Amino acid sequence: MALTSRRKGRRRLGLVVLALSVAAAAGAMVWWGLREGPLVVVEMEIDRPAVGASTRATVRFSEPHAGLGSIRLELQQNERTEQLAAASFVRPGPLGGPRTAQHVLVADLGTRHQGWLVEGEVTVRAVADRAAGFLRFPAPVTVERRLAVRVRPPKLQVISTQHYLRQGGAGLVLLEVDEDAERSGVRAGDREFRSFPLPGGTERQRLVLFGVPLQGVGVADIRAFAEDVAGNRVEREFVSQIKSVTRRQDVVALGAAFLERVVPAIAAETPGFDTSGSLLDQYLRINRDMRHANLQRVAELTLTSEPRLLWEGSFLQMANTKRTAGFGDSRTYRFEGQDVDTQTHLGLDLASTARAAVPAGNTGRVLHAGWFGIYGRAVLLDHGYGLASLYGHLSDTTVSAGQIVSKGEVIGYSGMTGLAGGDHLHFEVFVQGLSVDPLEWLDGHWVQDNVLARLRSGG
Repeated sequence: MALTSRRKGRRRLGLVVLALSVAAAAGAMVWWGLREGPLVVVEMEIDRPAVGASTRATVRFSEPHAGLGSIRLELQQNERTEQLAAASFVRPGPLGGPRTAQHVLVADLGTRHQGWLVEGEVTVRAVADRAAGFLRFPAPVTVERRLAVRVRPPKLQVISTQHYLRQGGAGLVLLEVDEDAERSGVRAGDREFRSFPLPGGTERQRLVLFGVPLQGVGVADIRAFAEDVAGNRVEREFVSQIKSVTRRQDVVALGAAFLERVVPAIAAETPGFDTSGSLLDQYLRINRDMRHANLQRVAELTLTSEPRLLWEGSFLQMANTKRTAGFGDSRTYRFEGQDVDTQTHLGLDLASTARAAVPAGNTGRVLHAGWFGIYGRAVLLDHGYGLASLYGHLSDTTVSAGQIVSKGEVIGYSGMTGLAGGDHLHFEVFVQGLSVDPLEWLDGHWVQDNVLARLRSGG
């Protein structure tokens, strides 16, 4: 009897466990069927504030728990909706499995690719479904952006005439743009020069002080441009002539004594400088990499140029000096009979007595005063509208950043710091970071005819 009772008890317990298991499984199935998955994170980036000829949309979808299901990117204008990109993924079941936690959709919204768009507004929409059960289907996650569609470029007119330029020289052009132009300027090859408001002109008139690269640019490669917020762009040719200039070829002999003097001194002033290899190896890194970095730094500093004319007339040349090297000279560097490097000299070298007083070439604001790589101790002045002048290889400076200096005011003393073979002044002129021929700016007739008269006449 006792044995039979125990058997019946175990049977009842098994039935209870089975019933509970079935109930749990049924509950799990009901939960799975009624569940709502977590929200999908949708991040939309559009590279322009309006849709133009080419406008890129990048949408990132992420859901690390249940994984992604179906996602899509679409464009709607008026009653028309077009799907631009889509993807679908299998989510894991109740027992788990692989999942796709992140995915990116990319599409070009621009009118060049979406020829059906017209001027007006458009809605960019990203949609991601949520994990769902078989008894409940939650609403998808939707992110929208409304943008203006612009199909026409801004208007642009060149209002100045007779632009005769020189290789390595500078020029000034006057433009008139409409209210749609977000930015305007001049493109010379692969370089762009931004415009500034024309003093005394209308709110739509602009001036551009620009430079002509030493090589690789012809008349058709220099164009005025205007661009709207959507990236629609118009360009106009305006250059009458570019005169070619023959540049001097020079050989610079590098001696051991020179390397022993300049390389350690520059390295000591340059945190993180790579001192591996021979002195020649280090010199070549200075002459190539540091030279390039210094020019990049000048371009960065001149981005803060004053939107007004600071200079007056032509620039001053340091008194009682002899020009020992010119702008655009091609220099071949030779060590122990072997050619080891070639660079272009981008300023004027002016020799006088040792530690001669160096005047500011014109009125300006000090952008930098102190050590400046290959230039040694140097002063960089902003003269407004992107025009700047640099005074290099100084033994000492007498000004500080932010200071306003007058034309002819002493800003330092000549020396032989940086990559200098002897005491002299390196005088360099920049237009929005591009080195241009200083001789033009030392020539009163050139400055008057090509810059000041054009500004006064509005053309």
